[in-house]
Amino acid sequence: MFAAEFYTSRHYIAIVAMACLCVLLGGPSYAAGAESLIIAGATYHEPGVSGPGWAWTDADHLMLNGYAGEAIGTEGDLVLTLAGQNSVTESHAPNADITLCGMEVWGNLTLRGAGTLTATGSQCGIHVSQTLAVDGCTVDARAEGADITDEAVAGVIAGDMAVRGGGRVVATGAGSGAGVRAYGVYLQDAGLGDGAAGCRLSVDTSWLDAAGADGGVACTGGSLVSARFVTPAGGAFGASGVVDASGAVAPHVVVEPDVATPPAGETDRGEVTGDSAGKSPTDANPAAGEPTTGPTVNPALKPAAATTKTTTTVTKTTVAKVPKPKAATAATAALPKTGENCWIAASVALLLLGTVLLVAVRRC
Repeated sequence: MFAAEFYTSRHYIAIVAMACLCVLLGGPSYAAGAESLIIAGATYHEPGVSGPGWAWTDADHLMLNGYAGEAIGTEGDLVLTLAGQNSVTESHAPNADITLCGMEVWGNLTLRGAGTLTATGSQCGIHVSQTLAVDGCTVDARAEGADITDEAVAGVIAGDMAVRGGGRVVATGAGSGAGVRAYGVYLQDAGLGDGAAGCRLSVDTSWLDAAGADGGVACTGGSLVSARFVTPAGGAFGASGVVDASGAVAPHVVVEPDVATPPAGETDRGEVTGDSAGKSPTDANPAAGEPTTGPTVNPALKPAAATTKTTTTVTKTTVAKVPKPKAATAATAALPKTGENCWIAASVALLLLGTVLLVAVRRC
């Protein structure tokens, strides 16, 4: 009788163990992607919803096609596909979760597609707590600095940034408040623990035009692949940002592909020369219909493709922006969803463990 009861208990243990494994093996489908979406003043917790100019098709994918409205924010990784012309501006509602940025992602963000995105906010146009990847699309991110004091403002604030696939980015930061530090692109650790591995900029066969009174690009390092600094002359990555030939921080940074096609009516200027110092990403596009006036001009169209919040607490008149206590893992410049690999490895290990457990039960 005791043997029979023990035999039955073993089978109950095996059934419970397999049930746990099934639950764990189902984890990857929920491990990556946005946990919630804030758009047009509303918050959604499940994909499969849409509105004028937007559609949240699944947990990690949002589509914009002619969207023009209030700020967009997500909790988790997101891939955003752009079609047509789109724009986001910070929300001015008194109870809005996003009050200082046009777009705010608490994870990795990939922007791709043949469309454009203009993002405008007081402190930043686009804020990404981990890696921002601009893959083949056109992005204009602007920080106006309205009512900001004693803080850094930038067109783009992120942990890391990668521009690739012929992407075009214009990023500008401005502000006249006391203690404001203005950058085009501001890459920061954001408490992710990346250290020297984070805060890096990479540009691969793409365009970048970044400007701010205190630095065009603030970063700890970076790399250019099939691309070059046009401005400043003799530009290089310094310890805290892009510097000119003398080692001084450059307030205006322009990067273009090595093989960039000059505008109609102009001849190829070759490698970095004095003539090309004022050239912007839009100027390098043969489709541009008129000359640009600086980094604040919208880039020309060219089809192609977490955590704590900003490390500083932002003051906007009487409203304080409080960082959200959300844990995050270190990010790389690759596409989002890196968490899937960890789930796959864990699932395989748990499957093997379950198999061993069943064999052991049967032998007992």
